[in-house]
Order: sequence, then structure tokens, then C-alpha cells
Amino acid sequence: EVQLVESGGGLVQPGGSLRLSCAASGFTFGMYTMHWVRQAPGKGLEWVSAISNGAKSTSYTDFVKGRFTISRDNAKNTLYLQMDSLKPEDTAVYYCAKGELEFPGNWNSRGQGTQVTVSS
Repeated sequence: EVQLVESGGGLVQPGGSLRLSCAASGFTFGMYTMHWVRQAPGKGLEWVSAISNGAKSTSYTDFVKGRFTISRDNAKNTLYLQMDSLKPEDTAVYYCAKGELEFPGNWNSRGQGTQVTVSS
């Protein structure tokens, strides 16, 4: 059974930083592309970023380019999202999601999410 557990969310002021983590289990983590997606209040799910299985390729939605950095540690089965220069519009529940073998591909299973609130 795929299990994805996010952590690291919280309340931060505009311009601040947070680092999200996602602990994965139940599948061979290092074989799959991984994604971060988010859901802002009252809105649908929005794809944020993806990283290939060997971390050689990454992709970002335009709104977070230059501010967010996705990374992974396959030895620890963990996915990360470093978020800098946060804006109020980044307020959302952030989910990590298991992708496919190819990059970027689609995502399927996701965790329970971690809340990120950007406010002064």
C-alpha cells in the first residue's frame, strides 16, 4: 500500500521560507517520478512541481519558478519542497503525490497534506 506522509507546513510571513518533507513507503520510491500538488481554499488541485526518479530532471509551474526547489533523497525515501519568498497566494494544503516511471507523467496517489499559511 502506498503511503505518503507530508510534514513541515505552518504559518509564515510573506517573504519567509518553509521546507516541506514527504516520507514515502509501500512502493519502490527511487523508481518513480514524484510530484507536489496543492489546493488553495475554495479552489481545485493545482500541480506545483515534479522531479524525475534520479533527480536529474525537475519541472515547476510558472508561479513558483525561481522561488520553490524540489529535491529528493532516494536513500531515505523522502521528497522535499523548499519554498522561499512565500506569498499569500501560496496559502494552500500541499500534497506529495506518486507519479509514473516516466517524467513528468501524471500523478496518482497522494498523502493527507500539510497546511501552509502565508500571512502577516
